[in-house]
Amino acid sequence: MSGPDAPGPGPDRTGIAVTGIGLVTPAGTGTARTWAGVCRGRGTAAEDPALAGLPVTLSCRVPDFDPRTRVPGGRPWQHDRFTQFALAAAQEAVTDAGLDPDTWDGSRVAVVLGSAAGGVETYEAQFRRLLDGGPRAVSPLTLPAFLPNMGAGQLAIALRAGGVALHTATACASGATAVVMAAVLLRSGACDIAVAGGADAMVTPMCATAFARMGALSRRHGSPAAASRPFDAERDGFVLAEGAGVLVLERGSDATARGAPVHAWLAGYGSSADAHHPVAPDPAGRGLHRAMAEALRSAGATPQDVGHINAHGTGTPLNDRTEAAVLQRMFRADSPTVTSAKGVLGHTMGAAGAIEAALTALTVEHQLVPPTANFHRPEPAAGTLNVVSGPPRRQHIRLALSNSAGFGGHNTVLAFRPATAPSRTGG
Repeated sequence: MSGPDAPGPGPDRTGIAVTGIGLVTPAGTGTARTWAGVCRGRGTAAEDPALAGLPVTLSCRVPDFDPRTRVPGGRPWQHDRFTQFALAAAQEAVTDAGLDPDTWDGSRVAVVLGSAAGGVETYEAQFRRLLDGGPRAVSPLTLPAFLPNMGAGQLAIALRAGGVALHTATACASGATAVVMAAVLLRSGACDIAVAGGADAMVTPMCATAFARMGALSRRHGSPAAASRPFDAERDGFVLAEGAGVLVLERGSDATARGAPVHAWLAGYGSSADAHHPVAPDPAGRGLHRAMAEALRSAGATPQDVGHINAHGTGTPLNDRTEAAVLQRMFRADSPTVTSAKGVLGHTMGAAGAIEAALTALTVEHQLVPPTANFHRPEPAAGTLNVVSGPPRRQHIRLALSNSAGFGGHNTVLAFRPATAPSRTGG
């Protein structure tokens, strides 16, 4: 790694290695608990007392998350919940990568964190205090907790990362967009290590009400665990969730030089805009198709190389119908396995793209495809999709795609290959 006063290396076209993963999700805190949870394939949605009296009262919450023990640096109360999740996930990812902020050259470490809404929980709580108690009731820490960029800022402080620090905001594709930006920074030589991901904590009364008013949320109150059902004919919307996913990325040459174990290779990526509608996907799926095609092109691959797709798969009627049609059109006679983690985890909003990127990396690492929870009878448009349900499926995967999409027509697709050497064990 370059010294603090030395210029950075020039542009690098070698592969990007995923050397660390950290996850905080409704399946549990930590990568091992999340992976085990998605492989079990049981939904985590439940009635949420904090949403009582609202049109929809279901959510997928992170269980047993105690910021006093999970958030590094002390004083966790100064952070919004989304930043607490990000800090916990980042600490795990950096440790998993075998890196130490006490010994790395922080000037060569970048942080890129995506979020759809930043500290919205803090904003709602403090606005209620303003209405109820007047200006003096509002905490002076409101803005540092609420501003969306503060997740990335607090990560940089905690990790002593003095390189590029960015916030990405492409709605529910934000975490995946952060991974793309991190790869661009690495390949340009702007950094040597990138800590990238997404975090959101939008399970709040206002967010839940707004999504309910749009008709986006499942209202399956009689069987909450079965409410999130991507690609199923009886799906009726997504379940609002929270969490964070963080990946440590390095140039392959640097990871190899320090003998770092590699989870997977980020082989390619693509992004596009639907340029169609603020919240509805283009029914023809042209934007998603372009992003997938670009991810394959940048990976030097063809549709025939793809063995698995981690779908955006929200469980809303429009999204799943459109995504299913795109997948069938792009892969035609080929039949890659398809899964959506949202059946288990719900929709973690801006964190989803990063969490699902991590899960796709683990899928190619372990050569094991987690099931789509609550998938029983396919949506007619998804009739020929090879959706994995029931137990996880063993599979030889040479290339996997992770799809993300967001309000505003944002599409981001990441392509992952399994690591060959050095390798990790698992399964």
